[in-house]
Amino acid sequence: MPNLRPLAIALGLGLASLVITDASAAPKKKAARTPAASAQCTDFYDATNAGWLKANPVPQTGATTALGQLADRTRLQQRELLDAAMKSPQGNTQKLLGDFWASGLDEAAVEADGSNPIAPLLTRINAIKKAKDVPASIAALHQVGIPVAFNFAPDVDLKALDRHIGYFMQGGMGLPDPAFYTRTDADTVALMGRYRNYVKQILALTGTPAAKLDAEAQSVIALETELARNAQSLAGINNPFNNYAPISTKDLNSRYKNLQLDAFLKVQGVNDDLVSLADPNLFKALDGMVTRIKPDQWKAYLRWRVGDAMAPYLSKAYRDAEFEFRGRVIRGETLAPARWEQVLNAINVAAGPMVGREYAARHLSAEDRRQAAWIVDKVREVQIDAVKNSSWLSAEAKSEAQAKLAALKIEIGTPLRDLDYTVQPMGRGSFGGNMLIASTWRHREEMKRIGKGNADRRWDVLPQQPSLAYDIAQNRLIVTAAALQGPVFNAKADAADKFGSFGALVAHELNRAVDAKGALVDAKGELRSWWTPADKTAWTLLGSRVAAQYSAYDFPGVKGAKVNGALTQEENLADIAGVELAWAAYLAQEPKAKPAQQQGFFRAWAALWPQQLSPNEAAQRLTGDIRAPGRWRTNGPLSNLPAFGATFTCKPGQPMQRVDNDQIKIWR
Repeated sequence: MPNLRPLAIALGLGLASLVITDASAAPKKKAARTPAASAQCTDFYDATNAGWLKANPVPQTGATTALGQLADRTRLQQRELLDAAMKSPQGNTQKLLGDFWASGLDEAAVEADGSNPIAPLLTRINAIKKAKDVPASIAALHQVGIPVAFNFAPDVDLKALDRHIGYFMQGGMGLPDPAFYTRTDADTVALMGRYRNYVKQILALTGTPAAKLDAEAQSVIALETELARNAQSLAGINNPFNNYAPISTKDLNSRYKNLQLDAFLKVQGVNDDLVSLADPNLFKALDGMVTRIKPDQWKAYLRWRVGDAMAPYLSKAYRDAEFEFRGRVIRGETLAPARWEQVLNAINVAAGPMVGREYAARHLSAEDRRQAAWIVDKVREVQIDAVKNSSWLSAEAKSEAQAKLAALKIEIGTPLRDLDYTVQPMGRGSFGGNMLIASTWRHREEMKRIGKGNADRRWDVLPQQPSLAYDIAQNRLIVTAAALQGPVFNAKADAADKFGSFGALVAHELNRAVDAKGALVDAKGELRSWWTPADKTAWTLLGSRVAAQYSAYDFPGVKGAKVNGALTQEENLADIAGVELAWAAYLAQEPKAKPAQQQGFFRAWAALWPQQLSPNEAAQRLTGDIRAPGRWRTNGPLSNLPAFGATFTCKPGQPMQRVDNDQIKIWR
């Protein structure tokens, strides 16, 4: 869900049965035979998902997955919601969304609008005369949701997880990796050539005369290259601790006088006394660039950044230029999305929380929310008991883990704290104009996160995106409204189905509170490691066994390849733990369930993971996916659970029932 953290999915092959014969038996005697394992005991993934796999053949490109189909369905639900809001809105928020939607679908109006939506921004940029005008223009663009020169965004204060602070970080570059600007290999040189052409296209559309295009494009890339030379690598920037260096806002101006960062914060509506600025060398360089770089070069750069940021929402010339470079070259897309999908993506970027509010009201019933909360509580109760009875966790770690699970916050459907939906009237006249209105509103709401007491406002996903996620900073389980439908949550199904799908995914996430990463944040929300060395050793040994189990599995769709057990180890541990805990929670509620009823638990788990991958997609996932293929997300955890073998009468040693000594036990 940006950022839906997608639930992983996987490829399935044809059903196969296994017959083992004694090839060394003497002639003229009947060979000793082990009875053939049933389909369920051979490959439960195939046995359960045969119908789905037949109905969804391997695609030529990309992937077809059960959870991907759920995501597609939620997008259609959003489209229907916006259609209804356009035709007969109920309330002010729907009126805003309906007008926004209508303005985007009217392609003729968008074409006629041309560059008009960004004309006021370009006029302001073109009015820059002196160096002192540059910081005010930078601040004004950030205010409408177009970050230039650097990034500034709220995130959790790593020393006080109950608050957000503003993070000043590197940014302002048009390419996703700073290394692109300085590498000299042939592929990068070719990429930079295409990038230069794209910059020229946008500059031409935003007012650069033809005679100056080459020079201005070169000046833009030179400015971005200077930013890149002072930037961290992608690996560095992705480490949150590398970005954390709190500084009093009072000290900003004395260090960076030209950037006028105190005025910048006021324009963003930020009045906090603390920010994080972890790249003093970068901001010192930027401070010098404000006065050293001529105003005309800044003007070209800022016009380019505005045109690039807004290109997907403007006329066809902008959209085509953006798609040819960003779509084809950067994102690897072959076809542009349908117009309605483009508009939906845009609205979710600029006004996603508005859509989420209406989506939950339309698609999430109070009863579904109640049932989901009840299952979460039952799983949590079982996990607390499992921690108490753990054979590998130390006494002090058990105490902290129980306290942390007891303190867990649960948010189902939508964030507990709503936003302020006071937005300027949008109307149907200008889609690009509406993007800027909505983007300004969302930026304003983002800035309101900053300060004490606002930490729990943050969701990394939108309610209309299917997701279950554990928020380690807030010790919070997030279940979006869109996730509460099949195959994740079947409202009319029995308890076995609900615990086998939704319950197991909940347990997968709750395990995060007390695993190796969860053990870095205690029950009070403070950053400290509360595991003993013995706890860490025990977890490492469990992880090694899990990695070894999964490394023995063939990777479906890639001949001769095996699953990368080390890469997928963390998710596989959570899957095994999730199935264990959800099964225990189900049995606690249905202790008298017959095997025929119990089978539904395991079928619901398997129904989460069917997928068909194209050969290229399978090859990419082999080396890059931190989750195992869906065949093994299904079969791997179940083969470690004796209850599965008992339910389907599988014998130890058959593919779906590991012998006792080989079974991995995390919380049982």
